[in-house]
Amino acid sequence: MTKILMVCLGNICRSPLAEGILSSLDTSNQFFVDSAGTSAYHVGELPDSRSIEIAHLNEIDLTNQRSRKFRVQDFDSFDVIYAMDVSNYNDLRQIARNEEEKQKIKLILNELHSNENLSVPDPYYGGEQGFENVFSMLNKACKIILTKYIENNEG
Repeated sequence: MTKILMVCLGNICRSPLAEGILSSLDTSNQFFVDSAGTSAYHVGELPDSRSIEIAHLNEIDLTNQRSRKFRVQDFDSFDVIYAMDVSNYNDLRQIARNEEEKQKIKLILNELHSNENLSVPDPYYGGEQGFENVFSMLNKACKIILTKYIENNEG
């Protein structure tokens, strides 16, 4: 089983969506997926209501998720850590204790646009359209992740 952690700043918008999307796509239960934030702003809270709503419109339930802060021990627990943006990617690299841990950190949109180092925009201060756009981006990236890791596990 591949263990994947999705990380954004507050763990209420982007990373809960990525967790929910990948979990919903994983019909063969080959992944353990979780999410966390690099900040502790929203620890214990539900995902943003707009993330819950866009997920619900796509038949994904996020209401069992609660925000948590990334812990250094997450490097021990997860095989891959997907950062939603360059800022969180850099924060995670600073927390990493060694090169092996740094190698686990990836930008999620590099799955769609290899080595372009694009960020998933934070929809928190935007309207509903921002959440729809983020959902679409993450859905595409998660489909690639699913295929990539299932093929690696079978090969």
